[in-house]
Amino acid sequence: MSARSNAAILPRRAYGRDGTRLSVIGFGGIIVMETEQSRANRVVAWAVERGVNYFDVAPSYGDAEVQLGPALAPYRKDVFLACKTGEHARTKAESEFKRSLKRLRTDYFDLYQLHGLCDVKKDVDASFRRDGVMPWLIKAKDAGQVRHIGFSAHTMEAALAALDRYEFDSVLFPLNFAAWHRYRFGPAVIEKARAKGASVLALKMLARQKWAEGERERSSFKKCWYQPISDAREAELAVKFTLSLPITAAVSPGEEVLMRLAIESALKFKPITSAEQAELKSLAKTLNALFFPTAP
Repeated sequence: MSARSNAAILPRRAYGRDGTRLSVIGFGGIIVMETEQSRANRVVAWAVERGVNYFDVAPSYGDAEVQLGPALAPYRKDVFLACKTGEHARTKAESEFKRSLKRLRTDYFDLYQLHGLCDVKKDVDASFRRDGVMPWLIKAKDAGQVRHIGFSAHTMEAALAALDRYEFDSVLFPLNFAAWHRYRFGPAVIEKARAKGASVLALKMLARQKWAEGERERSSFKKCWYQPISDAREAELAVKFTLSLPITAAVSPGEEVLMRLAIESALKFKPITSAEQAELKSLAKTLNALFFPTAP
């Protein structure tokens, strides 16, 4: 395609144990939530032209699956499609899985993940019960409906516990400079994932801090529950920070403008320098970071 020949292409990194390689920036499915189909088609095509082959979505993202299915249809065989379930019980998870397959116009997922693990007992333990989602999901993988099994987590406790329970292919976890430098949120999860042979995928790369009460800028980023980084210089540093970690890829925020910013920053990626790390560390001290070493 001629359009692709003139576009800079994102680098790719190894994922899993089977030679799969993913673009260092993944497409966050929330981008196409509540978007007209024609617009969803265009933004997906733009991302693919720049080398994005990793798409992440979930049934809890409004109508994102409904929009993403048709938009991805021309590229399905060439992309890595990740979906999730927030259900812990087998019956509900299986029903949700079948609905996601139908909406996304596919007969398998490249990656299927337990979604948003936070509490060890309520989320991790519940998922591994005999009637839980994990025994069924393992069978779905054996049947070829899922190529890889992973999870996303928002607390270190849940992530570490899950990694001890099963040989997951990957963990999707918040890895941004503010939480890392201020609270050391993330290093232990990366260390354990690497020891277990699980690939690391990043969330919240462009998260800056919690929204302040009544902050006017919030209306410009309605799909972000946090204050995102929108400054080009700061975004470039934040992307450098996260992509300099031993990870495979980082999922973009749910706003189209931020996804474009993440891709543009990643296209210029060079490993972060010690001076840039020092700059981010100083900035982190001034921010109300989203994540803490222990659940609040």
